[in-house]
Amino acid sequence: MIKKEILEIRKQFTPANCAVTRICGCYVDAEKNKKTELKKTFLSLPEEEMFKYFDIFRKTLSGTPGKNLLDMEIPLDQEIPGGTQDFLMKLKASQLNDELLLEEFYDKIIEHYHYGENYYIILIHGAYDIPKRGSDNLDQFDASDDVYDFILCSICPVKLSKAGLCYNTQTNNIEDRMRDWLVEMPDVGFLFPAFNERNTDIHSLLYYSKNADEFQNEFIEQMLGCRIPLPAKGQKNSFNTIIEDTLQEDCSFEAVRNIHDKLTEMMEEKKEEPEPFTLDKAEVKQLLAVNGANPEHLEQFERQYDEYIGEKEEILASNVTNTRKFEVKTPNITIQVNPERTDLLETRMIDGKTYLLIEITDSVEVNGINVRTVERKKGNEN
Repeated sequence: MIKKEILEIRKQFTPANCAVTRICGCYVDAEKNKKTELKKTFLSLPEEEMFKYFDIFRKTLSGTPGKNLLDMEIPLDQEIPGGTQDFLMKLKASQLNDELLLEEFYDKIIEHYHYGENYYIILIHGAYDIPKRGSDNLDQFDASDDVYDFILCSICPVKLSKAGLCYNTQTNNIEDRMRDWLVEMPDVGFLFPAFNERNTDIHSLLYYSKNADEFQNEFIEQMLGCRIPLPAKGQKNSFNTIIEDTLQEDCSFEAVRNIHDKLTEMMEEKKEEPEPFTLDKAEVKQLLAVNGANPEHLEQFERQYDEYIGEKEEILASNVTNTRKFEVKTPNITIQVNPERTDLLETRMIDGKTYLLIEITDSVEVNGINVRTVERKKGNEN
């Protein structure tokens, strides 16, 4: 799902557009016991509760595609009777009115979701009447042929509010505040089926993780039946390792700077594209080839890419390079440079020692104090 499609579904979680038909929930304690359950028509909830649930639903569809929000294809072997897709399809078709299916759903999450504290499983069913889109790219709300029938699951931590003092309006006193168990924004969630090309795609789902660097692997594999993706941090670390091992002795400051500059340039060219900009194996190989990797090392690259990332997997460019930051580190020094002015840095050998040189074109500050450079001193002496 691209950003526009995700946003289109998020817009249905408002009082004006509400596409939610039914809500179910299960509160689970730290010992994995079901403490209480909820089964209601969504519009029967008090208005204030509805608003708070809307916030949770929208949060489950928030973040960066490719980082917090991941499109996951459901393998063919999970689309057979008894597979994970088959189970989710039955759950969706029931519109959450089948109590046995709901209990099985909760049991599966409790078994495969690892969280050592209390949490609240929220499951909703929704139906969105998809408006046709005219040649002017505007929605025609009175013309629709398709309905997007979906379920959305949000798993929220439940934590005890902080202790403190409060003002009691009834007694007009400052006193100890009552501590409550608060439902927080979700850590994990998923939307099934996916809403790809503005229509139902039963072969995919959208997975949400608050932490883009750590996923619930067993939950993804056993509950959803999907392949475990490489998190953003894992992509970054694997990409860095591949560069170092492929370039080897040619992994110079200039080579790494050129790779950063090229990726930044490519991302700038693609920023208006609806799909997140990704690099496949061939594109990464070409990037390394033009920056000094020799043919022998490129053969090694093929094996490493397959091992660390996956032969047919792609890397999200924003996961491996930061267009707003260029940083050089030694054990004792950290230098941050405007990514558009990396040309101000160079390495040079002087008297047998390697130096990192910074061209000074403007004023220089040290701890907020303007200092005089050598050239400025000479100018003043003259």
